[in-house]
Amino acid sequence: MRIASLLVLLVLAGCQTALPPLPEWQSPEGLEHPDLGLIVDLRSGRHLTAQQLLESLAVAPRVLIGERHDNPDHHALQLWLLEALAVQREQGSLLLEMLTPDQQIKVDEVRRQIAAGQQIDDLPQALAWQTGWDWALYGPIVSHALHQPYPLLAANLERAEVVQIYKHPSAASSSVATAYVRDTLLEQIRLAHCDLLPENQLPAMLAVQLQRDRRMAEAVLAAPEPSLLLAGAYHVRRDLGVPLHLHDPDARATNRVLIFAEVGQPVSASQADYVWYTAAVAAQDHCAKLRP
Repeated sequence: MRIASLLVLLVLAGCQTALPPLPEWQSPEGLEHPDLGLIVDLRSGRHLTAQQLLESLAVAPRVLIGERHDNPDHHALQLWLLEALAVQREQGSLLLEMLTPDQQIKVDEVRRQIAAGQQIDDLPQALAWQTGWDWALYGPIVSHALHQPYPLLAANLERAEVVQIYKHPSAASSSVATAYVRDTLLEQIRLAHCDLLPENQLPAMLAVQLQRDRRMAEAVLAAPEPSLLLAGAYHVRRDLGVPLHLHDPDARATNRVLIFAEVGQPVSASQADYVWYTAAVAAQDHCAKLRP
């Protein structure tokens, strides 16, 4: 009888710690690529299973995850990581680039209402969700986080702050802005805007990028641990983004950076600790739509 009871308990324990299944690929391109689904420890070059990656991330006080904003696979895997990490240990906080400080009071109020069992009919409206972030992609992550005991935290600049930086970009100087950082970020800004921006706007856009990274770093350091930040890939890169602004030596050494990259887009050890290669969104001539 005791043996049978023990077996039942072991089975129940196994069910409680079972990881959620990995999501199916949603993006249409790269499905035949040999690197599809590959997870690489960039420090050693070793290929990891999803379980091994989880074990590595679970012991880090801070995890920074980089995404391509319009790739549904990146968001599906982010949600999977949140759920799977919760099996390994309790989550301390989740931070989003997509939330600004003026939304925090709304986020906290919605969390309070949900905890009290109230129904939220229009969640994006209740959060003052910004339309520039596709709710169809971010909604499942946000909804999941709002039902958890840990806080969901804003990590971006407010619009008023961005406006001030545009007006006075030189006042937003950064000690981490080496020539390499400036040149690399400026090139990325040019490409993202199809090389259509007037040259006199680039210093202001660079200043905003640097201050966003600084704000995210400040938010990460202040957040309950273990914390997890979701942001664009350039924001979390070790050689360009938030990690450069983590001036606490322990924070820089103990955080972990994971970048979701589409197959065929290499990521180096100087940029991240881990890369997870995913399917790619359909190629679109975005620039053709912007050109007159």
